[in-house]
Amino acid sequence: MIDILIPVLARPQNVATVAASIEQNTKTPHRTLFIATPGDTEEIEALEAAGVEYMLHPEPAGKANFAKKVNWGYEHSTAPWLFQAADDLRFYPDWDVHALRVARQRERLVIGTNDLHNALVKRGVHATHVLFARSYIEEYGGTHDNTGHVYSETYDHQYVDLEFCLTAKRRGVWGFSKTSIVEHLHPHWKLAEMDSTYEKAMRATAADYRLYQRRMGLKTLSTAAQRSRARRMAR
Repeated sequence: MIDILIPVLARPQNVATVAASIEQNTKTPHRTLFIATPGDTEEIEALEAAGVEYMLHPEPAGKANFAKKVNWGYEHSTAPWLFQAADDLRFYPDWDVHALRVARQRERLVIGTNDLHNALVKRGVHATHVLFARSYIEEYGGTHDNTGHVYSETYDHQYVDLEFCLTAKRRGVWGFSKTSIVEHLHPHWKLAEMDSTYEKAMRATAADYRLYQRRMGLKTLSTAAQRSRARRMAR
C-alpha cells in the first residue's frame, strides 16, 4: 500500500489530470491524498468536482508551506510506503512497481524516481519526488535534526528534497530507480507556464541554498559558481 501525498496551491486545472495519471499508471494498492490550503477556493472546488480525497492544512500558504503539507500528510496517513508527489507530474506505467523492486532487492527505505529532466536526477544521485518507508520516518525522521517529520520546515521552499536525499544517503538507505519514471512538468524544462505558485516556490532560492549548505555542513559556492550550477541544473 502506498499513500501518495500531493500538496496543492492555486492550480485547479491540474487536479483531474494528475489524479487520472496516478490511477492509470499505478498497480500497487494506493490512496491519493491532496493537501490544500483553507481559502484556496478554486482549488478546493476543483478537488470537489474531481471527487478526489483531500485535506485542508490548517495554516495559510506562508513559509515552508510545501514541507508542512508533506509532514501533515505523513501524520494523517497510514500506509507503509509514501510517495511525495505534486500536481505537475506525469506518472509512467508501473512507476511504483519499479521503485518497490529497488527497495526490495537492495533493501533500501528511500527510493528516488526518475523525473527525466533534472541533471542530478538523471545521474541517479538525487530525486525531486521520492518513495519512502513509513518505518524510516518513524525511526529516524527525514531530516538530520528533527525539524520536520519528513521535510525540514526551516526552509522557505527549496532544498528540502536535497536535504532529505542527502540525509538518506548518509544513513545508507538511499536507492534510485531509473525505470521508475515520474516526469516533472516544470517551467524549467518548458513543460509548464510560470505562475504564482512557482514564483512563490522560487522566491528565496539563494537563501534556501545557503541554509542547505550550512545545515548539511557543505561548502558554500560563490555567487558565480551558484549561477553556473543553476545553469547546469536547468539543462
